[in-house]
Amino acid sequence: MSRVRGKHTRPEMLVRRLVHRMGYRYRLHRADLPGRPDLVFPKRKTVVFVHGCFWHRHSRCPKATTPASNRDYWLPKFRQNKARDKRKQRELERLGWRVIVVWECETRDLDSLGERLRVELEEG
Repeated sequence: MSRVRGKHTRPEMLVRRLVHRMGYRYRLHRADLPGRPDLVFPKRKTVVFVHGCFWHRHSRCPKATTPASNRDYWLPKFRQNKARDKRKQRELERLGWRVIVVWECETRDLDSLGERLRVELEEG
């Protein structure tokens, strides 16, 4: 697990390039915000988290598998991850930030992801 990256993952880099090409500018991993969001749009008061489907348990996604061995470790780990995600999102919303979650599997179709992000970023 020491090799699991928390920043600059492939899905995150795809989202960053996509949003940049669309003309949006952002800040990365602001430590002063709850959950240290992957992309921060200060002017729009909007943050984006790029979640891995496995680690953050994207429902109905084939990548959100549960390992067969050591389930006593994995199941509580996944529950804690989901609870932390929800807690950090609520904290951000209480501070007046809009939260957008992009799932790893969504980066397979960059056209529809780009359209979704454009709509959500323009709402802010």
